[in-house]
Amino acid sequence: MIDLYKLEIFNAVAMEGSFSKAAKGLTLTQPAVSHHMRDLEASLTTTLFDRGARGVTLTPSGETLLDYTRCILQLVAEAQNAVQQVNELAEGQVRLGATPDAGFYLLPQWMQSFHGRFPTLTTSLATANSTGIVEALLANDLDIGFIEGEMSVEPPLQMVVLQSMQMLAVIGEGHEWWEETAVSIQSLANHPAILRPPGSHTHTWIQRILGQHNISLEVVAEFDNPESLKSAAIAGMGFTILPEWAVYNGSGDERLLAVPITGADFSRTLKLVWHEERGLTRPSQAFLIHLS
Repeated sequence: MIDLYKLEIFNAVAMEGSFSKAAKGLTLTQPAVSHHMRDLEASLTTTLFDRGARGVTLTPSGETLLDYTRCILQLVAEAQNAVQQVNELAEGQVRLGATPDAGFYLLPQWMQSFHGRFPTLTTSLATANSTGIVEALLANDLDIGFIEGEMSVEPPLQMVVLQSMQMLAVIGEGHEWWEETAVSIQSLANHPAILRPPGSHTHTWIQRILGQHNISLEVVAEFDNPESLKSAAIAGMGFTILPEWAVYNGSGDERLLAVPITGADFSRTLKLVWHEERGLTRPSQAFLIHLS
């Protein structure tokens, strides 16, 4: 890995055309500068300078590295400035929106740790389905949205994937799968299922995967709240399908078990969405810096 400090020294030598002049400006000794540059050349397995009696000039490799070095140093300066600005924020609010699972099991922890770092900033959270989050962003009712699944957005909204998540079959204690380490997609057809309501993206996604394998579920109940889905599974109504962190979120219920579903890809993604044209407020920037 290239050392940022060595790049700063390299940039100074390139600007001065001399190890000794660069050393003076950096308050280093000339041998120390020479040593750092030899280390940098060794790490890149190339020669960066042509050394002469009147100083040094850049080789073609050195010219290439200088272009990247200046970009890197500029980005570092911008990042330091952005962090300094958010650290100096005296007040402000971040309006967050999330789909139900993320809103229940991820955002509260993120909001708590954010408040610990930025105690003068406040956060609010609204939960809705993916379409509702997108509509709220477009209406300027939210600053940042977190949505699960396959939904895409169009300008002026932008989206990036934050993490992948595995959807698991979740059952209550006493279910016949309780001792299993995995269940096949074919076996889902033989057991009562508890799902999200029709029209939700998760319901549509599950039914699409099952349809690809000619499997129909025996749906016995539908809930729009993940805690209700878990309670129904504990009560023995059937199995449900949830992301792993909805079951093992630091306060896992020993009456629940989550097992992988084999025979199909049950992975989804959690995505961050924002309004590109409107940009992010300083408090929103602080929240994203904290997450990163």
